[in-house]
Amino acid sequence: MKKNDLLLAAAVILAAAAVFAFQFFRQSSGRQFVEVAVDGEVFGTYDLGADQTIDIGGTNCLVIEDGAARMEWADCPDQVCVRHRAVSRDGESIICLPNQVVVSVDSTEENELDGVAQ
Repeated sequence: MKKNDLLLAAAVILAAAAVFAFQFFRQSSGRQFVEVAVDGEVFGTYDLGADQTIDIGGTNCLVIEDGAARMEWADCPDQVCVRHRAVSRDGESIICLPNQVVVSVDSTEENELDGVAQ
């Protein structure tokens, strides 16, 4: 590899890191909320800004605190949803497959068209 090849590779890596950092640290301007669905039907919608504990039909317990939601307890055998990290960004979700519970984060912010959708 020549010197110009290394400079080009470094520039591409820096540009990719800048785009990633912008997407990762960007704050949502809209209000965020968590939608809980059980067996495909909406169980409830809760504000991520309000600390609370939600009992989901006696099978799961969702805790919302510090702007993030996490599954604290579930009666399913695998406990994948309990070990899942807390979700706080638009589009993230926690799924408890045995109990058919889906917790997803959504925002009131309007999504813009991307380059492909135009």
